Amino acid sequence: MHSNANDRKVSDGRKMMTETNNRPFPRAEDMSLTRRLIALGFLAVAYIFYAWAWNTVDVLRPYIANDLKLSLTEAGSLYSVQALGALVGAVINGQLADRFGRRNALMVVMVGYGTVLALGTIVTSYPQILTQRFVLGYFTGSMYPITVGIYAGLFSSEVRGRVASVIMGSSYLAVSLLGAASTFIFERSLDWHLLLWAGAVPVALAFLAPLAVPNDRRMIPFGGAVTSATAKGKLPISELFSPQFRRQTIMLTMVSGFNFFAYQAFSGWATTYLKTVRMFSDAAIGVSVSWMFAGSVIGGFFWGWVGDRFGRRAAAVGFFLAAALILVYLYAPISPDVLNIVAFGYGACLACSVVWGPWLSELYPPHLKSTAASIFNWGRIFSFFAPLLTGQIAEYFGLAATMTIASLVFSIAAIIWLSLPETLKRKTEPVPVAPVPAA
Repeated sequence: MHSNANDRKVSDGRKMMTETNNRPFPRAEDMSLTRRLIALGFLAVAYIFYAWAWNTVDVLRPYIANDLKLSLTEAGSLYSVQALGALVGAVINGQLADRFGRRNALMVVMVGYGTVLALGTIVTSYPQILTQRFVLGYFTGSMYPITVGIYAGLFSSEVRGRVASVIMGSSYLAVSLLGAASTFIFERSLDWHLLLWAGAVPVALAFLAPLAVPNDRRMIPFGGAVTSATAKGKLPISELFSPQFRRQTIMLTMVSGFNFFAYQAFSGWATTYLKTVRMFSDAAIGVSVSWMFAGSVIGGFFWGWVGDRFGRRAAAVGFFLAAALILVYLYAPISPDVLNIVAFGYGACLACSVVWGPWLSELYPPHLKSTAASIFNWGRIFSFFAPLLTGQIAEYFGLAATMTIASLVFSIAAIIWLSLPETLKRKTEPVPVAPVPAA
């Protein structure tokens, strides 16, 4: 009998181990809404400081150039090297996040970009700032795929567009705050390097991640099940280029690439345009930047709702509207106040890309969420030379001509976007299961 009792204990133990291995606990559905909203709130705060760090390359461009005596082309190259770093970081860390845990990757990235941003205060030469911007890009370029991978596993597909709008809204809010902070700094004749010390905050916050964000390595994603993982020894990124996904992956990279190119051609030069062409004061430039990105905050929530209600492709109309508003911004005889309203509208339309996070995670198998979301940053390949090219055009033909290119490129991006598959399905419709490539 003693032997039978021990056998039953061993059998029960093996059964529990088997159930645990086959079905990690908890499922996202089993978590309270409060628990998941706390995680979302933490991600939003982390994203605010990520966006602050990233956008210093654009918002502070004229001041960095002035301090380091950079030409327009050299100033534009700072974005190029930062974008290169972002591409490398997205490709490497997106895969590491899928393999070793997205929460773990989030902590590393927060410490990384916070530290490197603060180190920008000691940069004194062009080679130094190129290095600093590349490393900053490496860490910040990882935030999008990691964050998407986390929230896509915590919330259902019917609300992911609006969840994404919270995250992307945080990004746009950060730039609006950066513009307001720069206004405060310049009105009081303070050193603009103070804005870089914000990097200390995410370093401290990173250590609170285990308390706020569920461990994705011990959780079944919302509405999901235990799925086949990438074959051992095979890189997750290789699945994105398997025959069934190759064309889709290339097209998505093109959409992202044109988006980044157009954004850099217009938004990247906006502060320089206002300062050198429209002759805005430093304080007025900060106000205009705040208007633009405040529009993106509001627009993000609108387009998130559109994506959840009408589908991910429906939001492509935002790029067409942004293209039209660029022409108004540059060529209509409008006052500074009206210009800021147009900037607000442009920012609101630009936020249509908020649906890309859920869309990318839904177009591929569940175990590739972060790797798939990293496609967002692959498009930076297209934008590597955008600042260099647009800088050259600006020197010969003026900034207005350079920024006009963005209108055409946004339109092309929208057309490609509309040609790709829709992923949002009504509950009354059968939901197709994403194919998983054979090992």
